[in-house]
Amino acid sequence: MKKVMFVCKKNSCRSQMAEGFARKLGEGKINVTSSGLEASQVNPTAIEVMSELNIDISQQTSDPLSNFKAEDYDVVISLCGCGVNLPEEWVVREVFQDWQLDDPDGQPIETFHRVRDEVKQRVEKLIDAVG
Repeated sequence: MKKVMFVCKKNSCRSQMAEGFARKLGEGKINVTSSGLEASQVNPTAIEVMSELNIDISQQTSDPLSNFKAEDYDVVISLCGCGVNLPEEWVVREVFQDWQLDDPDGQPIETFHRVRDEVKQRVEKLIDAVG
């Protein structure tokens, strides 16, 4: 099974949603973790919009990328265009993608819904490709 790391600036919205979708949709196909260039906390609105789809991310934690080793992962996905800020060992994994999705933090709930749906579509494609 491929090991996937979703990484974002603060690991509070996009990467948390991606982790939630990947855990549910990729169960038995991929192993998944998420982290941030800096740690913060899981955004309450992200928790809310994911729960609308019966995916509970309330127990997920926000962790700094520095807590993990690049060589433990096959696939690295940046969700915020922060790929240029990642240490080189993270961008030279078997698969690296920079999705550059809008940051919904501080935006209306409609933005959270749009970004959530974009994350879901991309996670489904990723699972099909590497799962």
